[in-house]
Amino acid sequence: MSNPDAVSLTRSLLQFDTINPPGRERDCARFAGAMLEEWGFKVDYHEYADTRTSVVARLGASDKKAPLCLTGHLDIVPLGARPWSKDPFNGETDGDKLYGRGASDMKAGVAAILLACRSLSKKLNNTPGVVVVLTAAEEGGCIGSRHLAETQLLGKAGAMVVGEPTSNYPLVGHKGSIKFHAAFKGVGAHGSMPELGVNAIYKAARALRKLEDFSFEAKKHPIMGAPTLNVGTIEGGNTVNAVPDAARIGVDIRTVPGMDHEALLLKLQDLLGESEMEVFSNLPPVWTAPDDDWMRRVFEICQPYVGEAPAARTAPYMTDAANLLKVYAGAPTVVLGPGEAAMAHQTDEYCHMERIRQSVQIYEEVIRDWCRN
Repeated sequence: MSNPDAVSLTRSLLQFDTINPPGRERDCARFAGAMLEEWGFKVDYHEYADTRTSVVARLGASDKKAPLCLTGHLDIVPLGARPWSKDPFNGETDGDKLYGRGASDMKAGVAAILLACRSLSKKLNNTPGVVVVLTAAEEGGCIGSRHLAETQLLGKAGAMVVGEPTSNYPLVGHKGSIKFHAAFKGVGAHGSMPELGVNAIYKAARALRKLEDFSFEAKKHPIMGAPTLNVGTIEGGNTVNAVPDAARIGVDIRTVPGMDHEALLLKLQDLLGESEMEVFSNLPPVWTAPDDDWMRRVFEICQPYVGEAPAARTAPYMTDAANLLKVYAGAPTVVLGPGEAAMAHQTDEYCHMERIRQSVQIYEEVIRDWCRN
């Protein structure tokens, strides 16, 4: 498929079953990488585990200015319990809607990135150029980008476009994320003699009351708002007639710029008392000031497509940008893609086909703007 259009390429990407878990992004990654190679890109692959493949492709280079990064993820979430009325892997259409798991989140964005790069591939030599980063394992903690950031493959980038679903509205960042489990230990005993044991669920319950009333004492961000805390899981015990000797809770915190994650974790550990905290996600917020010169140009490019002068808004979700910025430190970053955020992870997920076509044009204009400066 050397000359696909935006819809047909999205449909081709939808046909790869990259449900995470288990992911198995390799075939999809190799498919995208082969096209990029055909268009003149130098392509590298990184597998942090068997079949968990990410792609890094670059074309063009300049001593005066770093390339523009365009990034998206290849994995998708499970189909869910509700039955689909459309085939989730066949790219069925109805009116302007293209259906499939990952249509909005975010294979339409990946397709648009690829086609914008194809359109300009013959014009990128002797310019700052672009680097395309397609990641494995974004869903469930941005694991693939974390591993990729630990390699030497990413190189440099001076700005970044994240093709997550925004309905082609440019967003200037998103909150950070801290996710952890807290485990509480008790002493088992027969349920008829609880005085002989130590109830781990009671320990967890006391911690939950403290978390419900927890104050971040953090200044509200003018765009992102206040940080949030949610207890999403609780588990403990194995039978009703025994004193539980173990309990565990899962906590999801979203942070805003200016917060110190390490200080916050120390405060929480002190609050939770006798518990073992296992932090499995610790990603900072992503924020670019809306008056940044490059962001203002991106806003101008997007204005005809969104029908108004864009205002400063942020995404409600996390993106791989938090990990990639560990390497591309200081790069202004916009979250901008054709998908519908409300369709992410939904049954009968779809993306508007006209938005996919428009996003190709937007990405082309953003690349041209970057490479002529």
